[in-house]
Amino acid sequence: MKERVTSSISLVALIAAIVIFNRTFRPALNIAIALVSFLGVYEIVSALHFTRNYMLMIPSLAFAAIFPFLGAGAGREVAYFLYTVVIFVGLICYHADLTFCEVGVVYSMALVIPTALSTIIYVRDIGGEHGMFYSIIAIFSAWISDVGGFFAGRLFGKHRLCPEISPKKTQEGVVGSFVFNLAAMMLSGVLFQQYYGNTEKVSFLSLFIIGVFGTVLSIVGDLSFSLIKRSCHIKDFSEIIPGHGGILDRFDSVIFEAPFVYLLVRFLPIVR
Repeated sequence: MKERVTSSISLVALIAAIVIFNRTFRPALNIAIALVSFLGVYEIVSALHFTRNYMLMIPSLAFAAIFPFLGAGAGREVAYFLYTVVIFVGLICYHADLTFCEVGVVYSMALVIPTALSTIIYVRDIGGEHGMFYSIIAIFSAWISDVGGFFAGRLFGKHRLCPEISPKKTQEGVVGSFVFNLAAMMLSGVLFQQYYGNTEKVSFLSLFIIGVFGTVLSIVGDLSFSLIKRSCHIKDFSEIIPGHGGILDRFDSVIFEAPFVYLLVRFLPIVR
């Protein structure tokens, strides 16, 4: 538990630093997302034991690292196209050692991870002056849901949710996820308005929707990546974050929730 708390504090401190330097060095968020995407894809490649297949690994890691820096426009489409061509050329060249199913798994995850995490950057960009508040919501809503589920499950958990996929996740933990996340979203709105002396108005409807549906997606993300780990016969994706496991162990729920927040705030902004 001590390692878990220490690592959590370090992650929060890192995000705080990115927020502080956002005005003077905006690429800080892009760099952080690129690093997380790179490590996340590497963890998937490692879990599948493909680290020595450089034709598959190097293009996947390169795509994950580059994609968060590509802005709106043709850059993203070109990156998707080039990565797809390179991967299928690799499949043709190494068809004796690789199956389409194996390549398909790496290819799909190398697309999903950086694409989903990059929505944290897009949320900041469409949020204008308060863009970092949007990005914080996209990240912390997922994490707070996880924290609520963790503590509620430890204190009150009796009924297993999906024992075949995640033995420790309980129905009581799910309730805790909803309660913690909804409370945190409402509190964040109140604190935001107070910080600006009530000159800025927050849409509590948006925060409520994020609290509810974000929790659902957070749980879906957690279970999805737990299923991946079970399929790969591993407990954690890595040990890079003491007490938490790997990058994907910490960002699995964010991968599912951040795109939802991005889609929602385009039509229902948090700050009006």
